Amino acid sequence: MNKLSIFVGVTIFSSLGWWMGQGIGVMTAFTLSSVGSVIGVYVGWRVNRNHFG
Repeated sequence: MNKLSIFVGVTIFSSLGWWMGQGIGVMTAFTLSSVGSVIGVYVGWRVNRNHFG
């Protein structure tokens, strides 16, 4: 369940970062997507630990 929670978190936050940065430029979208991925790993891990672990 941990890997699934992390995968969902990365997908959501990475997409959100790309969506926020796409209006400025591709490199900004890529950077925000990368930051969103890291945040998604953390959020997914915390959700799994608090609700399923």
